[in-house]
Amino acid sequence: MVTVLPESGVAVDGSAVIRVLSYNVRSLRDDEEALGRVIRACGPDLVLVQEAPRFFRWRRHAARLAARSGLLVLGGGAPAAGPLLLCSPRVAVERTEDVLLPLTPGLHRRGFATAVVRVGGARIGVLGCHLSLRAEERLAQAGLLLERLAAMGVPHTVAAGDLNETPGGRAFRRIAAELQDCWALAPWGGEHTFPSGDPSRRIDAVFASGGIEVLGCGVPLDLPGVSRTDLGAATDHLPVLAALKVPAVL
Repeated sequence: MVTVLPESGVAVDGSAVIRVLSYNVRSLRDDEEALGRVIRACGPDLVLVQEAPRFFRWRRHAARLAARSGLLVLGGGAPAAGPLLLCSPRVAVERTEDVLLPLTPGLHRRGFATAVVRVGGARIGVLGCHLSLRAEERLAQAGLLLERLAAMGVPHTVAAGDLNETPGGRAFRRIAAELQDCWALAPWGGEHTFPSGDPSRRIDAVFASGGIEVLGCGVPLDLPGVSRTDLGAATDHLPVLAALKVPAVL
């Protein structure tokens, strides 16, 4: 098991170590100051948020979350039906696209927040998701997620989010069959993400394409600056933080 999570940085050859954080923030209905402290302490380059505010004044709420976290709004939010992307100033943005998924009558509309970014000499496709509560729809959305990553036209991709099922579920297994499940490959910190007060299930995850080296991934339980009190107060999910080494574009 990984004991120390590497810091972000760019090597002489242009490859980049990046920190990617996945976090369901429950529409900012809990302690926003605690949430901001947790995100800041994680030192992320990219934050893939689920359940970001998506109705009245959603842009203002997204900007406030970014400011409290010391980050910038990259994309997503209401146009992606909830997934939101934040990034540090170290990240250069190439393009963004918000994708709405097919609507099943009677169910919540879902979407993907996507972007292509550069850190140092590394070029990365990013996709944030929050999959359906219904098993059949989740499985279909897992296939759409993989199709969308393949269509980005970049060699290295990262996907993360709230999958609403554990690793034994069909949608989770569908994604993990083609991407690296970062916790399973290089566990660090805690495993279970929900509910935050007494976590018993791993339903939030970070995935990376095969060319990316996973240096560590898990719930940042003992990361300096992250308190158990803040983790419990911030939202009903625990975050997942991954350190990834992405090769430079040749």
